[in-house]
Amino acid sequence: MAAAEKTDSIELTPEAVLARATAARGDIFPEWKILAYASPRTYDLVTRTGGYFHHYQGQTTADQQLSGPMRELIATPALCAKVDLRHAPNHVRRLYRMGVTNRVIMEAAAAFSTVTGWATMANVGFAIMEANRPDYPFGKLPDGGEPKELTPFPELKMGRTRKRTAGASLLDTPEWRYAARIDAEFARRAAGWVDHCLLADDAKDEFLGPGPRELITVAALCTRGEAGIAAHHIRRAYDCGMSRRQVLEAISAVLPMTGIVSAQVGLRAMRLADPAAKRKARRAA
Repeated sequence: MAAAEKTDSIELTPEAVLARATAARGDIFPEWKILAYASPRTYDLVTRTGGYFHHYQGQTTADQQLSGPMRELIATPALCAKVDLRHAPNHVRRLYRMGVTNRVIMEAAAAFSTVTGWATMANVGFAIMEANRPDYPFGKLPDGGEPKELTPFPELKMGRTRKRTAGASLLDTPEWRYAARIDAEFARRAAGWVDHCLLADDAKDEFLGPGPRELITVAALCTRGEAGIAAHHIRRAYDCGMSRRQVLEAISAVLPMTGIVSAQVGLRAMRLADPAAKRKARRAA
């Protein structure tokens, strides 16, 4: 056993950090044990930072605004966009334990796929299939399997109306108006798909409103380095009543699988979208 190391009264033996990680997340993948024994401090930081981003037990704070289910609805398609089909089913099972149904998981996947492509939805579907296989070894499947009824979480009631409805369609952007002049049918079909995934106009038939879908899209855009387009969608999220803190927390949900650079892109986008920051930049110029 490695000698005990303490930082801020936290024991940093491999066994201790593995025990804390298991308690926080509910389970761990065996490959993390390699890191824990090679560098316990590094793995402890993985648990503490990733646990905060994904709302793991004992790693949350009272002022966080996004729920655990909402964070997982961003993290799961982010994993599937990277074709990480080993870890994604484990996250599906976590969503199941939170009472989130396949319908809501696929709504989130559709919003993410407007950035990363339809293959993301197919990979989420595959992750759901794997999560329901009894021989998938990672994470506990709830008794009775996937939930048949949705357990409510706060974001289901958030962001269901916009302050400004004008300019909501993809066809209202300069790029897609330009596309429509070249090939109107191409633009119409592309916009129809994106609007279906993000606007959620039929509130009676959709669980996630436009606001949460914009949060998912913003996070996805940050993984692609698209600060300018992300800023546009951040403004749309604000129009739906979502807060700056919620935007930042949505971005944080993709950091474990895409890196801290995604946060830097997101923060750049938030500054572009923040009217106060824009006024300050103009004064400085």
